[in-house]
Amino acid sequence: MITLYGFGAGFGLPEISPFVTKTEVQLKMAGLAYRKERAMPPASPKGQLPYIDDDARSIADSTFIRAHIESKYGFDFDAGLDRQQRAQAWAFERMIEHHVYWALVGARWVDPENFAKGPTHFFDGAPEHVRDKLREDAQFRVAENYLLSGLGRHGPDDDVDLALRSLFALSVQLGDKPFLMGDRPCGTDATAFGAIAGILTPFFESRLRDQTEQFENLTAYVGRMMQQYYPGFAWTSLRQAA
Repeated sequence: MITLYGFGAGFGLPEISPFVTKTEVQLKMAGLAYRKERAMPPASPKGQLPYIDDDARSIADSTFIRAHIESKYGFDFDAGLDRQQRAQAWAFERMIEHHVYWALVGARWVDPENFAKGPTHFFDGAPEHVRDKLREDAQFRVAENYLLSGLGRHGPDDDVDLALRSLFALSVQLGDKPFLMGDRPCGTDATAFGAIAGILTPFFESRLRDQTEQFENLTAYVGRMMQQYYPGFAWTSLRQAA
């Protein structure tokens, strides 16, 4: 059986990491049995989550995990899409992972109140004499990567405005369809769901979340995906409580 390593539930989400969410949803899409274990990035072959163990082979990075599933198990996440649609789906996935995701990182890690409420607790189990240093170092590294991503070079309103242009593109692509590319979910839906749900969780307050909520079709889309792939998770009540 496949073992998926992730952070686990938290921050009002069934899985903290959008990338682990992507892989978990794709495992569900493919109908593959798996078990899930908690891990931290240093345990991964590439120093990041998710990674999987499958028949004594470790595969890290959500995109390479998808390729492994498609190759080994013969599952086509984009079945029913023509060549042009497959190219469009890939382009949207890259936009989400290299632009929208970094806006989420800024809201969680760079905003001091959200960092104190959320990511700082990753280090609660560390020895007390190094705990604060670990927190400071981690926040500094993430902030540095946020800067290198490009979004972090802008002011706190400008970076959100740029991210919203990508979310607008997703909203237009979705339109009134159930899923991004049509009537059935494809691989990119797992990516979009993980990122947008991470933004919309009521656990964190942010201008990014407030503005994203204005895209009603995206909020409804997250609800549909949550119901389909995490039916036991109380997402609706969480959203109503916000």
